[in-house]
Amino acid sequence: MASIDVLPKFEGDLEELYRDEDLVIVNKPEFFLSVPGRLPDNYDSVQSRYQEEAPEAMAAHRLDLDTSGIMTVALHKEALKRIQKQFQDRVVDKEYIAEVYGIVEQDTGEIDLPIIVDWPNRPRQMVCYETGKPSLTKWEVISRDVENNSTRLRLLPITGRSHQLRIHTREIGHPILGCDLYAHDKALARSPRLLLHARYIKFAHPMTGDPIEITSEAPF
Repeated sequence: MASIDVLPKFEGDLEELYRDEDLVIVNKPEFFLSVPGRLPDNYDSVQSRYQEEAPEAMAAHRLDLDTSGIMTVALHKEALKRIQKQFQDRVVDKEYIAEVYGIVEQDTGEIDLPIIVDWPNRPRQMVCYETGKPSLTKWEVISRDVENNSTRLRLLPITGRSHQLRIHTREIGHPILGCDLYAHDKALARSPRLLLHARYIKFAHPMTGDPIEITSEAPF
């Protein structure tokens, strides 16, 4: 869903995977905003729903509109600051599941390509060796489906650039199925949604320091 006009309404309740007085971790559905959109009709989002009960609630990190899976909301400013510090220090472990076009031959690898916004074509991003920000993704094959010409990958982003996983997989010749921003026509036609899901997260509780480890299996 490359352009955001008025989105279809999500009437259901958000699935909570973890909750306490400091934060909540939800399983964000695909085609639902992490934070409010620019248009008034697109105000509904993960963040805005929690602000109804906790005015200081803010998304500690975001998922693309099309991406499903684990998302964390801090319920007050101090929790937000401490969680975001962990993201900045790259001590948060994250794992995504993606179904990509074609058969990936190697079992593991990493993609190290700098990314920057493609200003004339926003919201698209692009690889740029001159001005792009360092972007690193590690990956491993989970399974290969020769009959359907696709591969399931475990993606481990070391950095957190916008659209990083979509661009990196495309750049190695294996775009994510259903990606309307970066996939070619054959890969786009394979799925009505982007087959990318935030499956796992691990970080320290912002107030107690205790480890939090959450898993949400991919729905595809």
